[in-house]
Amino acid sequence: MIKKKEELCVAVNEKMRGGEGSVIIEHLLDKDGLCQKGRLYARVVLKPGCSIGYHTHEGETETYYIMKGTASYNDNGAETTLTVGDVAYTPDGCGHGVKNGGTVDLEMIALIILI
Repeated sequence: MIKKKEELCVAVNEKMRGGEGSVIIEHLLDKDGLCQKGRLYARVVLKPGCSIGYHTHEGETETYYIMKGTASYNDNGAETTLTVGDVAYTPDGCGHGVKNGGTVDLEMIALIILI
């Protein structure tokens, strides 16, 4: 299966999970493409000042791979900074949140796998 860029579904979520501003989600695969074992595989873009609010994952895991920019990342209550090439993994039962506190877009790949 091949999906051309113009075929990808793009959604804009406002104040996602109680965060600030807009989050652009470019869905790379849907649930069928993930064989019903995942909920999300997407390129996520946060403009400067935008964030995804802190939330907990139940029955699933989430992984971020940072492709561009710098993220202020809340890893289950511990604050840290993520930069290009860093990977953040949130296991089942744990929480996280992310903010773009920089001056360029924060771009990352997000993968949610169902447990």
